[in-house]
Amino acid sequence: MSVLNRCFLLLVVLILGISSLKSQSNVIDEVIAVVGDNPVLRSDVEYQYQQARMQGVTFPGDMKCHIFEQLLLQNLLLEQAKIDSVDVSENMVISNVDRQINEFINRAGSRERLEEWLNKPLHQIRREQRVLVRNQMLTQQMQGIITDDVRVTPAEVRAFYRRMPEDSLPMVPAQFEIQKISVEPQVSIDEEERIKTRLRDFQRQINEGRDFATLAVLFSEDQMSAARGGELGYMTRAELVPEFARVAFTLQDPNRVSQIVETEFGYHIIQLIERQGDRINVRHILLRPRASADEVSKARQKADSIANLIREEKISFEEAALFHSMDKETRLNGGVMINPRNQSTKFEIQHILPAIARQLERMEVGDVTSAFELMNERLGKNYFAVVRLKSRTESHRANIRDDYQLLQTMLENQKREEAFIDWIIRRQRETYITISPNWINCQFEHKGWVK
Repeated sequence: MSVLNRCFLLLVVLILGISSLKSQSNVIDEVIAVVGDNPVLRSDVEYQYQQARMQGVTFPGDMKCHIFEQLLLQNLLLEQAKIDSVDVSENMVISNVDRQINEFINRAGSRERLEEWLNKPLHQIRREQRVLVRNQMLTQQMQGIITDDVRVTPAEVRAFYRRMPEDSLPMVPAQFEIQKISVEPQVSIDEEERIKTRLRDFQRQINEGRDFATLAVLFSEDQMSAARGGELGYMTRAELVPEFARVAFTLQDPNRVSQIVETEFGYHIIQLIERQGDRINVRHILLRPRASADEVSKARQKADSIANLIREEKISFEEAALFHSMDKETRLNGGVMINPRNQSTKFEIQHILPAIARQLERMEVGDVTSAFELMNERLGKNYFAVVRLKSRTESHRANIRDDYQLLQTMLENQKREEAFIDWIIRRQRETYITISPNWINCQFEHKGWVK
């Protein structure tokens, strides 16, 4: 694993439900190193060591020494960030902390249980996480600045490829380019009205004194938030879909319930919990209208008829996607799916939806499937898909013709690694560093810590 990748592998992450978190108060603390103006405490090492053990992290060597060196490196980066006046957005820090706290509460089951497990109030947990998150963001940003100037030319990529022994070239797994048309069943006006009527009944019950959170637990179709009584946690306007945000941010009275809100997820009612500056914490109940069996059948028939027109060459796949697909992300580019991992059009088989992967097993390039059902996990909606296999690249050793982007990335990563190591060596010489005699015998990866 490279220095860049493991630099912050063992940064503090709160792990819930572990009673030994409380035992940290028994550690006799001491300063075991100073980097610039930044101390490294023994308790920092012990805390992260316990976290690593509980997570099953292994390291071929002295784990505590490895953690200690990562903390030295973190403080070296923080010292440079201070010198260069590098800062991070406080809103981004708060937003990241909020996401973490929401995850912690979700794992614990409630805010009260989280406080009990960690033996501290939520405001203290939040304050400590802000320090950790801010330092992590600063070090990551500083690391990016250090390697930002790394560039490679096509000539360098070709030379890199020629120098590399053939048996050292990576194996590139089979990759697929896929086009997809999506057809969603129509939802009737009567079904939409049924959902709205049910939400109006919830509004009436809440106004008469029934607990919003209880109704959310019992009836909301947002399973993640339903377990917390519909609570979403603190979010900025940008983190919410626009229709939801518009209504949520107009709420003033925690005892009132919003009007019914329609979004791409379905229909909601919202209740304000608390507002903090430009962030808001609300509860909601989500209900999704369902298409009738007849509409589902019509959608399948429509998708199959589109597939037949393409096979009969009466319309191209690209034209069919443009005029008939309901997938906003792909309809304008011929239905070509984009890999969210790298923004390319190529997928390895393990990164393709299983239902699509099963179709590909029996397809040749250019084949078009019949309609088959898929689930949009994000929206919680079923739809019918027609898929065309645009291209298949078999597994092979990387070559300059087919895998230029991969080779370019490999060379860039190598040069970034070298630039970062050079920076570490230079900053070790220029920065005040002192290490406790009890820790100088660690087998450091970077030898310049001990002076």
